Amino acid sequence: MRLSTLFALLCLVALGWWSKSALERPMAGDPLSNGMAEAIDGDSLRMKGVELRLKGIDAPEFSQTCTHGGRTVACGREAAAALRKILARAPVTCVGYETDRYGRLLVTCRSLGADIAAMQVRAGLAVSYGDYLIEEAEARNAGAGIWAGEFEPPQDWRARHRDRPLPQPAPRPADVPAPPHRP
Repeated sequence: MRLSTLFALLCLVALGWWSKSALERPMAGDPLSNGMAEAIDGDSLRMKGVELRLKGIDAPEFSQTCTHGGRTVACGREAAAALRKILARAPVTCVGYETDRYGRLLVTCRSLGADIAAMQVRAGLAVSYGDYLIEEAEARNAGAGIWAGEFEPPQDWRARHRDRPLPQPAPRPADVPAPPHRP
């Protein structure tokens, strides 16, 4: 192989790597939201009437249970309560540019300088869904949250419960629409 061909290939690889990392970073035109938010469940929130999904994590569904020491634990409700507590303490900043299959904006949110999704995973209240692998390993090693016992991965739990209606996470005021049903 000629040196010029090898150099061209290396340049293409480097350009591909750079463009992938550049596309994953928030850019100047990305939707940005600041303000108070409310938890819908352990990985979804509502800000200014818009439903947002924390990117890179998957929390137990609101009605999902886990077992710790032979007893049933409402791990989905625990994940939602923890997110509710985080969101209640200060305004949050969320940025994102992708949407999920339900039309929700996938966002990275920060509260008081800390990544909210990382906090949920580190506390064992969500699993990594492509990101936050280090935080998941920390939670697993510490036996935190869902890692303290046995649980079904949230996506497997959803697949088994597709035909059942999911309960609403919390009572809502009449003027706030309920979150969309997740098939």
